[in-house]
Amino acid sequence: MSENLFNKVYNPDVLSCLANLSNDEVFTPPEIVNKMLDMLPQELFKNPDTTFLDPACKTGVFLREIAKRLIKGLEPQFPDLQERINHIFHKQLFGIAITELTSLLSRRGIYCSKYPNTDFSVSKFDTAEGNIRFKRSPHTWVGGKCIYCGANKGQYDRGDELETHAYEFIHKKDAKEILNMKFDVIISNPPYQISDGGGTGSSAKPIYQLFVEQAKKLKPRYLSMIIPSRWFSGGKGLDEFRATMLSDKRIRHLVDYFNAEECFPGVDISGGVCFFLWDRDNEGDCTIISHEGQKTTEMTRPLLEDNAESFVRFNNAISILRKVRNYNESSFEKIVSPRKPFGIEATDKIYEKEDVNLIPVFAYPKNGYILKYNVRQNKEWINQYKVFISKAYGERGEFPYFVLGKPFIGEKGTCCTETYLVIGANDDKAIVENIKNYMMTKFFRFFVLFKKNTQNAAKNVYTFVPMQDFSKSWTDEELYAKYALTQEEIDFIESMIKKME
Repeated sequence: MSENLFNKVYNPDVLSCLANLSNDEVFTPPEIVNKMLDMLPQELFKNPDTTFLDPACKTGVFLREIAKRLIKGLEPQFPDLQERINHIFHKQLFGIAITELTSLLSRRGIYCSKYPNTDFSVSKFDTAEGNIRFKRSPHTWVGGKCIYCGANKGQYDRGDELETHAYEFIHKKDAKEILNMKFDVIISNPPYQISDGGGTGSSAKPIYQLFVEQAKKLKPRYLSMIIPSRWFSGGKGLDEFRATMLSDKRIRHLVDYFNAEECFPGVDISGGVCFFLWDRDNEGDCTIISHEGQKTTEMTRPLLEDNAESFVRFNNAISILRKVRNYNESSFEKIVSPRKPFGIEATDKIYEKEDVNLIPVFAYPKNGYILKYNVRQNKEWINQYKVFISKAYGERGEFPYFVLGKPFIGEKGTCCTETYLVIGANDDKAIVENIKNYMMTKFFRFFVLFKKNTQNAAKNVYTFVPMQDFSKSWTDEELYAKYALTQEEIDFIESMIKKME
């Protein structure tokens, strides 16, 4: 009976539809799952002893697609289909659901029954959970935050009737306490973020890195996860994770999507998404597949270029970067202010009318005037010319991008709130004009793109931009000639960056 149910009921279209639902716990389309499985050595699916774990089950799609490959790969060893299915589901596939609802959904997707101890399951278990477990875990609060995931107590300290989102896999010091066994493959699409009381989107606290780190502690032969690409540039709890990942020579494949909708239709994830393959026993360069709209490139290279602190996600940019770095020029970053260039606080009052005690201030959503004593730092910049540029600028969809908002000249006697950065303050207006013109070139904004993986455009995104002689103005044609870029390299820059009038 169960064999007949398997053949008639096992329908992947349901999970394809669910994959289009959007929230912080993004469901994975089957086609992306199979791209991740394709990175693994395919002989794993012919070995009856290979064990697989998904530590963040939502729909069960990873385990289901693995089961389909094992059913085909193990046919020579288990000619009887039911015997083969029983072996696979009982001995090889394991999952940890993130909520009670997803545990039922995963069991339904894998066993064809949310209760695998019934006759409706394609493989009958003694328990109602089979090998897809869900145990309600508590947060551990210290100072209003969970010590494991950083969740805000005010939002997640809930009664038994509500999900706490205290995911079991990352709420244990030792993940071996959950399932006391070794796994050959750990593969998943973990939850991406949780509210720490400080915001949503890229401002919320990322937690996907905790799943990666916990999985590594189990020492699987292979680890593959799909996660936001924001970790490429670090920030908000990701700096240590970024440093560890980029220096880990066991990451042998990295597939990067600048536009997350190419993986998750209808889901907007700032900075895109990526998935990787970590190979415990084999170190070396990484094969990087970069998806940039309709273009796909592949290149095997180190995750970190020589003397570079960041990952360059565009393969076609590597030759350009190397040519520029050969000049050993200092970084443009050194003339860029940190956030709050003048130390003005968000609570400081912005006035609408000019007064003798006020100075003009560029602010969002409306410019105005501010008391002089509210300027707490870099007061010397007030009476200099400078470039102002927005600290945030977001774009979606396919290239080309502007990358940055349009820079403009701040006249003498002006300041700004933390909405803007200050660049190149100088007494000579001609030099400041030349800096602004350089910032408007495609060349300049192309190098900003190397580190700008979200709408945030703080000081650090200018790291790769080379400094120039600002006694003169620069055009793209002059910059292309200076660094001896080929026509192919020029065409790539032109295809990525919009002209800024």
